[in-house]
Amino acid sequence: MFVVIFVSLHERLNEIPPSGIRRLFDLASRSHNVISLGIGEPDFDTPEHIKSYAREALDRGVTHYTPNSGLKELREAISRKLKEENSVQADPEDEIIVTTGGNQAFLLVWSSFLDHGEEVLIPSPHFVTYSATVRLAGGIPVEIPLSSEGGFRFSGEDLERYITPRTRAVVINSPNNPTGAVLSDKEIRSIVDVALSHGLLIISDEVYESLVYDDTRHVSPASINGASGSVITVNSFSKTYAMTGWRIGYAAGPAPFISKMVKFQMYLSACPTSFAQYAAALALSDPRSKQSTEAMRCEYRRRRDFIYGRLKRMPNIQVAKPGGAFYIFPSVGGDDLALSERLLTEAQVAVVPGSTFGSAGRGHLRLAYTLPIEKLEVAMDRLEKFFEDSRKGDFNHKG
Repeated sequence: MFVVIFVSLHERLNEIPPSGIRRLFDLASRSHNVISLGIGEPDFDTPEHIKSYAREALDRGVTHYTPNSGLKELREAISRKLKEENSVQADPEDEIIVTTGGNQAFLLVWSSFLDHGEEVLIPSPHFVTYSATVRLAGGIPVEIPLSSEGGFRFSGEDLERYITPRTRAVVINSPNNPTGAVLSDKEIRSIVDVALSHGLLIISDEVYESLVYDDTRHVSPASINGASGSVITVNSFSKTYAMTGWRIGYAAGPAPFISKMVKFQMYLSACPTSFAQYAAALALSDPRSKQSTEAMRCEYRRRRDFIYGRLKRMPNIQVAKPGGAFYIFPSVGGDDLALSERLLTEAQVAVVPGSTFGSAGRGHLRLAYTLPIEKLEVAMDRLEKFFEDSRKGDFNHKG
């Protein structure tokens, strides 16, 4: 005889700790002298032409409910974008949903297929939303620990070792938050092959797809032959167009999953903001958007090169050069939680402890290079002085 115990949503919320990112942000905001490398938000303003589209929408009275799946014009624009830029086919009628940012999409995704107690494989370190939303949906997040020695990348062989009869899905996040790692075409294909052979769904977080550097390139798992029916792609306008506060994201995947996500959204928020959707639709077809994104990407690359060079020269720091996103994830050893608090209070620099991003993040710090070079230089000077002044072998344990 089996006894099934169902846990209420409020009980699951009680089990999920507050975000370590938000806690550091709140602490940093109390001091005017703190330089925050904590929150992953572009410091660039939303391009003017996109803002003008929102004003146009307001003037035209686009201030009412849209369909629960999102504005038709935006779904059509997303469908064209996926086809032209990602080689992914998605019918705007029933295979695309516009969401209130990328974060919301994950709760909708898991709720569309995950049964109580089923497992989701999540490479670690990982974005904090993944494990939290899996738990809220009644699933069990299972970490695949990655290492800095391996460039925080993984392959189908790594995935295979963690699959059990209860495994339902695997998350791919490339470029990665918090490590900046970018999976190669070969790695993506090997992961897809293993996932398909075991009947797993693939959830691909591609929010940072436009921010890749050097010779790396972004590969969408749904573009691989035979994979489209098993992939749900999640993306957002937040990073690519510096539209974090607009809260416009989307998901594309097989119609049976998208229809359930639409049903959930109907009761959760009805629809994302109408005039923001209007502006997003026009942004996708305006060539100035790509120009703005490329300008941001070039500046992020310049900042990455600067911060990587400075960190590499600091004592007791080991760091890999990130291939994408706008984060760097140095290894500092010891207690990253205590060290991040000391850096905040003693060096006036806010960073996020790596353990916030899962067990494999312990002993690391996440630094976001979303500040002008001039501020990054001051922050690096402060960090360098802190590490030089601290006794070797003690700085990351004290406190």
